[in-house]
Amino acid sequence: HQPEAQGKAGRRGIRRAEPAHARGGVDARRGMSATPEVSWAEGVRRGLAGRCPACGQGRLFGRFLKVNDACRSCGAELHHHRADDLPPYLVILIVAHLVGWGILTAETRFEVPLWLHLAVWPALTVMLSLLLLQPVKGAVVGLQYGLSMHGFSAARRRGG
Repeated sequence: HQPEAQGKAGRRGIRRAEPAHARGGVDARRGMSATPEVSWAEGVRRGLAGRCPACGQGRLFGRFLKVNDACRSCGAELHHHRADDLPPYLVILIVAHLVGWGILTAETRFEVPLWLHLAVWPALTVMLSLLLLQPVKGAVVGLQYGLSMHGFSAARRRGG
């Protein structure tokens, strides 16, 4: 039983000594990346952290909201993303719910003077929006990579 299994594995060219992700690079027989596939959830997690959705090591952003053209760690092409208006829309949705809940709670449970409302809520809205915009955009780019959307499917087949 054992020699037969090794024979089949040998004919397929499978090396048992090291996993595919340890070899890295491109699998010459298929022209595909030897790195393991990235799920959409893993892509979103890596994007939220501001890391490359392909390897999780390289930086996703070169500037505040400018996605790097390619990962400096693994060489994955990142210029294919089409995040467009989704990240700001999601940030508005999240921040509006949080700030709206805060204003409603402050008005119904506490006696807060108007000047305090005018000082706290606009500042909190701007701060939350700026803090959430980059991670949300990274998550959208990671989602697009994980689902092989736009040009990411061809880039993943080429191995970067």
